Amino acid sequence: MRMSLEEQVRSAVAALLHAAGESQTVLAAALGVSQAQVSRRQAGTAAWSLADCDAVAAHFGIGTLDLLAGPTAATQALPPERRRSASRASGRVRRAAPVQEASGR
Repeated sequence: MRMSLEEQVRSAVAALLHAAGESQTVLAAALGVSQAQVSRRQAGTAAWSLADCDAVAAHFGIGTLDLLAGPTAATQALPPERRRSASRASGRVRRAAPVQEASGR
């Protein structure tokens, strides 16, 4: 079954937030709205306007048409520098295991 354009935009925004390692709060601040407003748009109780779509696309550094095309096109268009790193993905900084010296006894 084909997703509606509204569902595609909500899915694309969710995918971009995940791929960039950002929260709704960060996106809301960039758009000049509250996190609750972003949440309502993502839940489908309020709509993303075309102006919102332009602003979201600009925030993530992608074209508006990539955003409207859905999550796959949007995340593929996401510039590499906007993608979260492996250490940010897990929420932890990876550290090398300590080196243990061999005991001569």
